Amino acid sequence: MDIKLVAIDIDGTLLNEKHQLAEPTITAIKAVREKGIQVVLCTGRPLSGVQPYLDRLEISGASEFAITFNGAMAQTLSGDVLVHHTLSYNDFLETEMLSRKFGVHYQLETIDSIYATNRDLSPYTIGESYLVRLPVKYRSPEDIPSNLVISKVMMIDHPELIKKANQQLPATLRDKLYIVQSEPFFIEIMSKQANKGKTLSELATKLDLTADNVMALGDQENDLTMIKYAGLGVAMGNGIDEVKAAASFITKPNTENGVAYALKKYLL
Repeated sequence: MDIKLVAIDIDGTLLNEKHQLAEPTITAIKAVREKGIQVVLCTGRPLSGVQPYLDRLEISGASEFAITFNGAMAQTLSGDVLVHHTLSYNDFLETEMLSRKFGVHYQLETIDSIYATNRDLSPYTIGESYLVRLPVKYRSPEDIPSNLVISKVMMIDHPELIKKANQQLPATLRDKLYIVQSEPFFIEIMSKQANKGKTLSELATKLDLTADNVMALGDQENDLTMIKYAGLGVAMGNGIDEVKAAASFITKPNTENGVAYALKKYLL
């Protein structure tokens, strides 16, 4: 297998249990890049939330890429958008109304802002804002412009409320949109065309690569599509059972530098 691109999830994969980028992981990724292998971070975060780790890894420029918003977007690190699967205004109206029915907080995300439709901001929204380095703006649903370019929307609240909401989402919505619960406290909703695996395949095609040239590493439900797509899909030892079942290899957990272990095993 001729691996030319490594796709790596961030939270629970690239980062350790302290949400830090450990030195063994940095060293392994730099060694892989020195061999001419592309490293692409694939995440639910916007690019602003990826930038600190790109800086630590010394990855930048128009010939480097990131997959953001759980696959809604692929872009160069100089800012050029290659793929952007957005939600419609009607998608926003339908999902926001459901959040009210379920009694959970709701927000939508664009390239440069988080728009919360609840005046009493969820603490999880504030945490998300800090994590992804996007400002939060309160807007009533009526104040959201119909031409706003929406990358994804989220139901975001206490885990017990989110679990219940996830169970109540209608099948018709799941048929129409890509819905994934990547953390206990939020449900992410995106275009049906948006998932890490599909967008990774689109990026690979643009780079004249096939699935056999791709290695992907992840741990959660939102990583499943790229684990299945990649010629070499690697599950983290701390990953969920579905990801482990789909993977070609299960590496060590993120508490033991599982990304570095897998890169050394297969590429170094």
